[in-house]
Amino acid sequence: MLNLERDGQVLVATLDDGKANALSHALIDALRGAVAEAAPDPEVRALAIVGRPGRFSAGFDLSVIQSGDPNAVARLIADGGDLVRTVYSAGVPVVAACTGHALAAGALLLLACDRRIGADAEVKIGLNEVAIGLALPRWAVAIAAARLAPTHLQASVATGQLYNGKGAVTAGYLDRVVDPDEVVAAAVHEATELASTLDLASYALTIKTLRRGTIEQMI
Repeated sequence: MLNLERDGQVLVATLDDGKANALSHALIDALRGAVAEAAPDPEVRALAIVGRPGRFSAGFDLSVIQSGDPNAVARLIADGGDLVRTVYSAGVPVVAACTGHALAAGALLLLACDRRIGADAEVKIGLNEVAIGLALPRWAVAIAAARLAPTHLQASVATGQLYNGKGAVTAGYLDRVVDPDEVVAAAVHEATELASTLDLASYALTIKTLRRGTIEQMI
């Protein structure tokens, strides 16, 4: 469900479970492993997280969310929070290739990435938790407040507003959109540029300082 490949100085992590790229414990662990592999490797200077065609991630594994087991749900949400914190505080720049829909925890994963390239298409991107009977946990509200445009924060968090590609740029989920067929190449190119221009030691220290307040709220 997660394929890792090297493209020059970029580690490319492609999510593909053949379905909606739901964030299960296994996929969350694999993504955390990708960050853990990238950060200390001197040959890796950036990480790209790539969705499958038409899907970035539909959020948490619904088989757990709808299981009726509150402890299992709480464990999965806490596990997802740890993943988002891990990506947000990574010592290498992380670029997302949002190839399609990104809902709930999938949208939160977008917010954790440094740069987000999406498809200029009628996709659905946003935090729809309130529509499926979930209240956003503190860690999710914290990163949403840090990354989303203030004018879209209430609509996004409290009422679950969903956006298409261009709308997601305005709201703050994405940085820019390109033709759907160009999303992956554009994201890897962006990651390659960051890898070649940033001093990673300075980057890591700056990120630690810049994001400390938000990360502390996410614990």
